Amino acid sequence: MQLVLLTAIGVGGATVFGAVIGFLFKNLSRRFSDIVLSFAAGVMLAAAVLGLILPSLDYGGTWGLPVCIVGIFVGALCLNVVDKAVPHLHKLMGSEDESHPSANLSKVLLFVAAIAIHNLPEGIAAGVGFGSGNTSQALMIAGGIALQNVPEGMVIIGPMLAAGVTPKKTFIAAMLTGVVEVVGTLIGFFAVSLSSAILPFALAFAGGTMLYVISDEMIPETHSGGHQRGATYALLVGFCVMLASDVLLG
Repeated sequence: MQLVLLTAIGVGGATVFGAVIGFLFKNLSRRFSDIVLSFAAGVMLAAAVLGLILPSLDYGGTWGLPVCIVGIFVGALCLNVVDKAVPHLHKLMGSEDESHPSANLSKVLLFVAAIAIHNLPEGIAAGVGFGSGNTSQALMIAGGIALQNVPEGMVIIGPMLAAGVTPKKTFIAAMLTGVVEVVGTLIGFFAVSLSSAILPFALAFAGGTMLYVISDEMIPETHSGGHQRGATYALLVGFCVMLASDVLLG
């Protein structure tokens, strides 16, 4: 339990760490952030497949395949429903008239709220990973999610400061998005701890949410700035790093 709590804090704290970087380096290039986010996408892709979906098949027994497929689609559909209510990242930024200060502030606050909402299922995915009993794999899943949270924390800062939000309130907002992920991690862990019967579905559900985030948000975001080739190779490097870690650590 202590390890799960520390991991939850680490996953949520990665957003805060990204926010600190955002304060210190407000003029980081778009190319750099795209490369970092693409690398994180590769890590999360490998973590979703190797750490969640394949274990779901292993634990599912006779019904492993249909349970896994249903879990993946239910996870993706849940985030799809959330997206309908609160657009995220590339869908939200630039969706309103930035010439009006109040509209710009409203857009930025909605952007931060969207990040917080999307952090909940990501946290659940990190927590569910511990339910499989494979601690090293669970830590790699949490590491992939945390890595993705760093650039996400970075991008919160600039728009909020530009919209007139004070640095103190900006940092608090970034911290709260991280707290949501801590809560999600604990929810995921306790859910599978209470009933091992839901583990195959929970693993697949978590994998589906991660695949949705990668395909619907991270890849489009990193390919919208004109650095498609670098972003693609960064994703492949991230995937291979996670693959090598999984093989070497067993």
